[in-house]
Amino acid sequence: MTSNLRARIGAGELLVGTFIKSPSPHAVEILGLAGLDFAVVDQEHAPIGIAEMDMLALAGKAAGLPLISRRWGQSTDWIAPLLDLGLTGVMVPHVMDRAHAASVCDAVRFSRGKRGLSPSPRAGDYGGFGLSDYRSLSDVHNVVIAQIEDRSALDHLDEIAAEPDIDLLFIGPADLSQSMGVGFPSAELDAAIEQVIAAGKKAGIAVGLFVGDAAQVPPWHRRGVTVFVCGSDQALLRKSAASMITAAKH
Repeated sequence: MTSNLRARIGAGELLVGTFIKSPSPHAVEILGLAGLDFAVVDQEHAPIGIAEMDMLALAGKAAGLPLISRRWGQSTDWIAPLLDLGLTGVMVPHVMDRAHAASVCDAVRFSRGKRGLSPSPRAGDYGGFGLSDYRSLSDVHNVVIAQIEDRSALDHLDEIAAEPDIDLLFIGPADLSQSMGVGFPSAELDAAIEQVIAAGKKAGIAVGLFVGDAAQVPPWHRRGVTVFVCGSDQALLRKSAASMITAAKH
């Protein structure tokens, strides 16, 4: 097994994580101890700000759990501050063309010459890394995930996948079905997912998918998806509590 999440994605390993929707370092620590491969902090749909992200990043580091952030908005100015905290990478919603994909990569990769450079935060070991080491280590480890969740993005898959610093095409099936005007699930949505998988294979990059249940992982893995975000910390807690009360009272 390779030693970092980006390398594991590139190697085509089957990786399973979940969304973090609670601003609780304890949840991150517990999920890390449970053996998840990674987790995505969902700043797009949960009330998690930069101060909470600082504590979540610290918990992730303590538990050895790579953390990705997903956040709303078309600008990319939110990306570097989160990577400075020590997050492993970013998942950017609604990437619809190569220009947007390129702007995301510009915000992540120092090698592209546009990300602000300082090894003073946690990611730079609070100044323990020299500039050269910090640049190279960050570019080796930081993960760039482009989320495909719009009908128009399906027409630009090859160009998005061709952006050299994109590590993963990640399908958001709920938003994609809404944008396409089809059911979730539906045969039309499955065909669109297959289209993204084909684009990833053609470009030689991995494809990821959100699933609500772990039972959906094996069939999609057989079809070429290698990275899965399964449910969320909230869903895991709710399902476990509901199962407990059902077993106790019925």
